[in-house]
Amino acid sequence: MSKQEIQRPEVDYDGLAELLGDRVIGRETHGNAEAFVVRPDEVQDALFTLRDEAGFDHLSCLTAQQYEDRYESIYHLTKYDDRTQEVSVVVPTSREDPVSETAEPVYRTADWQEREAYDLVGVEYEGHPDLRRILLPETWQGHPLGLDYDQDRPQIVSMERHRNPLQADHRDEGSETMLLNIGPHHPATHGVLHLKTVLDGEQVADVEPDVGYLHRCEEQMAQTGNYRHEIMPYPDRWDYSANMTNEWAYARAAEDLADIDVPEYAKVLRTLGVELSRMTGHFLAVGTFALDVYGDFTAIFMYAMRDREKAQNILEDLTGQRMMFNYFRLGGVIWDVPEPRDEFFGKVRDFLDDLPGTLEEYHDLITGNEIFQLRCIDTGVLEPDVAKQYGATGPVARGSGVDYDVRRDDPYGYYDELDWNVVTEDGCDNYSRVLVRLREVEESAKIVGQCVDLLEDWPEEERTLQSNVPRTLKPPADAETYRAVEAAKGELGVYIRSDNTSKPARFKIRSPCFHNLSTLPEMANGEYVPDLIAALGSLDIVLGSVDR
Repeated sequence: MSKQEIQRPEVDYDGLAELLGDRVIGRETHGNAEAFVVRPDEVQDALFTLRDEAGFDHLSCLTAQQYEDRYESIYHLTKYDDRTQEVSVVVPTSREDPVSETAEPVYRTADWQEREAYDLVGVEYEGHPDLRRILLPETWQGHPLGLDYDQDRPQIVSMERHRNPLQADHRDEGSETMLLNIGPHHPATHGVLHLKTVLDGEQVADVEPDVGYLHRCEEQMAQTGNYRHEIMPYPDRWDYSANMTNEWAYARAAEDLADIDVPEYAKVLRTLGVELSRMTGHFLAVGTFALDVYGDFTAIFMYAMRDREKAQNILEDLTGQRMMFNYFRLGGVIWDVPEPRDEFFGKVRDFLDDLPGTLEEYHDLITGNEIFQLRCIDTGVLEPDVAKQYGATGPVARGSGVDYDVRRDDPYGYYDELDWNVVTEDGCDNYSRVLVRLREVEESAKIVGQCVDLLEDWPEEERTLQSNVPRTLKPPADAETYRAVEAAKGELGVYIRSDNTSKPARFKIRSPCFHNLSTLPEMANGEYVPDLIAALGSLDIVLGSVDR
């Protein structure tokens, strides 16, 4: 945890304002960072300046929203080397002509993020290389998160004919390209994902992930719920394979917005539950990946499900549910560990004691397997600079040597009080991403063990589960914040803007799976189809998180 020991300087916002010069036409204060307002035709100049001269190399999230008199895009920027350094760039446009300059030449991840903003809100990005809908069908009428959207309007969605996007430009008479649809109903696509794949012979010439089959407009549903009780049940549905962290993403943003403290004891309980949940996600990721790569169901997949079940049994004891935990509450958690406490702690310790031997089995069966090594080493290569350009985080980025983890780099909960390490591998390939997840299980076990020690010795009279939170929360008008946590898949963030009512005026979810999936063409082009499947599996996406 070497980054924790570095004394990080405060962001010099006045210096940034001077650096940006007359591009800045206004300035705002958000809960997480200062924001500079720039003209819609100077977006690239401002972002290039912040990236190249100030080091803000991570476009963490793009939030688009509509007001009564304007549209607005907010680029939430930070640094891979220092997550606590944050700044936002706000780009307002008129309601009659919601057009602003694209950020795609500056940050490659803006491609998908701006397509989503156009699709759901209606902002158009001039110069974007491929501005079309990404979650909804091309024939959809209106933008669901716009203020003037008619929810009762009938929609007619025609069947789209998928054509070979490379054939018109094909010049090599010695070969020809072929369009191959992989998914959406295919076990290797992990749910409902459609890969429009163009093959040149047996090699992948082009692949385009076609998402949106599981889109439920979770952001709009959150905007119709009250802060206090009605939003918290939704996050478990985003990444449903390791979902307790989702609750923390919402809690962190809402607690920051409403200035709510969390008792120390509740922070430990949160950390315990989330790390067990992270382990369930990594077990499933490793098991399904082995299934994808060399079809091992009997051993690897069932081993992984066995160990995932052990962790889920503990989480069921803690929360009362096996999957949609709904354990967090704003200001804390819903209840303490179950009685008798010694029995619960003993069950956790038995699970942790068995893990070293279990992980040795995984390494013997998976990482030490010759077939697995041949399929995964030097395939699905994602260089670190490319990973950063696409906003990749979590094991996908750390498997490329990117030393970035929100738990350490922007501490929350009880993480900064515990002894653990951020895991990185520099192989940049499918093999490295699996190694990261297996090693992260070990680190999660260290964290869980320390949490159990703390909870056992915590004085009974100080076991406060929740702070005193008003029955109805009404944060100030136009208060804004973006907060992130480290989910099993990477950086999971939530932006909230309040309007002094009990419901958010804008609720934006930053999905790590959405950003990580956008890297697939970089990993798969030039590879064979089986390597494409391996690269996709190594991303460990969950479509509930991708589509929301």
